Parts: sequence; structure tokens; C-alpha cells
Amino acid sequence: MRKRLTLIALVLFICAVLKTNGQRQNQQIEAITKPLDEYIESKIKESGIVGLGAAIIINKELVWVKGYGYADKESRQAFSPNTVMNIGSISKTVTGVALMKAVEDKVLSLDDDINKYLPFKIVNPNFPNDKITLRHLAVHTSGIADTYPAYDSVYHYGGDTKVQLGDFLKSYLIPGGKFYQPDNFLKQKPGSFREYSNIGAALAGFIIEQATGKKLNVYTKENIFKPLKMKSTGWFFSEINLKNHSKLYEKRDNVIKKIELYSEITYPDGGVRTSVSDLASFFIALLREGEYKGKRILKKSSIEEMLKFQYTETNKPDNVDLNEKNSGIFWSTKFNTTKIGHGGSDPGVKTEMLSDLSKNVAVILFTNTTLPDSEFGKYFGSIYKELDKTGMRIKKELAK
Repeated sequence: MRKRLTLIALVLFICAVLKTNGQRQNQQIEAITKPLDEYIESKIKESGIVGLGAAIIINKELVWVKGYGYADKESRQAFSPNTVMNIGSISKTVTGVALMKAVEDKVLSLDDDINKYLPFKIVNPNFPNDKITLRHLAVHTSGIADTYPAYDSVYHYGGDTKVQLGDFLKSYLIPGGKFYQPDNFLKQKPGSFREYSNIGAALAGFIIEQATGKKLNVYTKENIFKPLKMKSTGWFFSEINLKNHSKLYEKRDNVIKKIELYSEITYPDGGVRTSVSDLASFFIALLREGEYKGKRILKKSSIEEMLKFQYTETNKPDNVDLNEKNSGIFWSTKFNTTKIGHGGSDPGVKTEMLSDLSKNVAVILFTNTTLPDSEFGKYFGSIYKELDKTGMRIKKELAK
């Protein structure tokens, strides 16, 4: 009996210590982030940004998350960590996880010819005998280019598009298609030249669908969103509670204008709709080698392959300086390869999801307002840098 009482007392003591430490940590974080609050609020007011959400992840744990401004300026609905919006090209990282899951399940190989999986044959007319692989698509060296105005046609305003992804890709990549032209392919061999390609990412998503027999939205819900309890995440309007969806805005001629919500035919390249809170769970799972809160979405080896630098001194695109740029599997580097993750830009959308290479300081940033290029660094860029600096201060303080 005495041993049992001693054990109970010990457990209560440990719980009290943990509670006290947790309270102390929260107080430390609150004190460190108070100047950040003031900074962000001042930049929002100065720039005209309508709504903004952000998160700081330290040592692979979410330590701070907050919303500012409005998800809907007209109704004054607040932008919160649970506000949903499309996140642009950060979506490619979700496609990347789906790709690695299909590789794990042995229905795809990164280095096979993509035509092994397609119902139509894709050939670069400049190099008809050279294969294009999924790895080429994932690191933007496939030789498939985004040409305009064809790519502009993928945006559908007013709801979910009815055009099928495969139909558009066929019209763009196959001779005789509505959007086909030789300039849709580079005059450099696959693997030899880096050019960012949304169409290439969309093609990778379509190949995942062909290999798994499931639409990408279904496959990612089963293997990513549901296990991680990302209940506010989906690809289409039909999958989202629209009451929680942010309106989108654009600053033009110093006036903030509302943009009609839209979908994309090439949704695997930029169509995910999610919240800062949900995306934080996804990001942490990847930083934790594929597992979060007892749920594993990828094997450790798959995460290592996805996040490792794919370009090397002996195997890199001719136009890449390794001190300035590298690539994971649908993961990007920024700030001269000191950060890894991805950003996103679309009408009314600017997002960022980046970690340092140690994976101990990470930041997520959403805004629902497109700023002029001349103001991007002054506002969005400076807010991201302040979040990152604050994250480093929190990490340093928690290490004491």
C-alpha cells in the first residue's frame, strides 16, 4: 500500500513539474512573440494586406500560431489559424508525398519512363529517344515547359472546374492537341536543364492517379489528410466548408480589390486548400521523418529520399549553381540552400512553408492578398524574416 501511495505521489509530482514547465515555456514564448505581434500588425496596416496567418515550429513542435486581419474584409470575419485558403505551389509537396507513397507501395518508380504509366505517349520532339522520368518531373528537369496563354487557361473562376486533368494534359503534350506546340518542350535534354514546370507537376499527379487507380484528392485524403486529422484540408470546393474559406484580394494601383475564388484544371500543381493549423501538422510529420502523433504517412527512407538534395556535383542541371539552388522531390531550397520547403503564389495568394536544414526552426506564412512585385520584399518578405528570427530566439530561449 505504501509503495502504491509513493508511486501516486511521484506521478503527481512529475505532472506538477511538467505543468509548471509548460506554463513557464508559454510565458517565455508569449514574451518573445509580443514584438512580433506588433511588427506584423504594423506591416498589415502599412501594406493593405487583408488577412494573414502564421505558425512557428521549434524542434518539430508547434509552439506558436496566430491569425491577423480578415478572411473576409466586407463581413469582418477574422483570419484565424483555422481559416482555409488555397496555398498555391506548396501543394506540390503534398503531390510529392503521394508520389513517394506510391513508390513505397511499388506501383511507381522514380526512374522509370513516364510512358510506362500513361494512357498516351509523351515525347519531347527535340529529343524523341530520351526518356522523361518521374524524378525529372519532381526536380523540374523534365524539359516540359509552361507556355502562355495556354497555362492561364487552367484557372477556372466561380467553382470547381469540369475539365478533366488528363484531357488538358493530352491537349497540351500530344501533337494535334488544342494547346500543343513545340515550345511546350525545352531544347535541352531531360535531366540536363532546370526549368520550373507546373505542367510537369500536374503530370506527376496524373501519373499517381493512373498507377494507384484513385484520384489524387482521394489518395491524399486516405494516406495524408485523414491520418494527420487535417479535417479542413482538400483539393476542391466540394471538399471544404466554404464558410471557413478566405476571400482573396489583390492590391492594384494602391487599391485593394476582391478576386473571385477559382479552381485549377492542373490541381496537383497548386490546388490544395488548407489552414495554417492543418498544414503545420503536415509539415511536422515530414520534419519528424514521416510520423506525427502516432500516425505514419511515409517510411523514414521515403522521407530521406524526398528531402535530400537531388542535385550533386556529378549529377546536376547545367544551369544550376549548387551554392544557390538545389531540389528535393517536389521540395525547393531558398536563401542559397539554407532553407528547404516550398512557397506558393497565385492570384490573391502568397504562402511560404520553410525550415532550416536542421529541421529545428520552421515557419508557415499565409496571406490572402497579392501585393505588387515592388512591395513583396518590403512586406511579405520582411514578415517571413521576422517570423524566422523570432523562431530562432524561441529555440535559443527554450534551450536554456
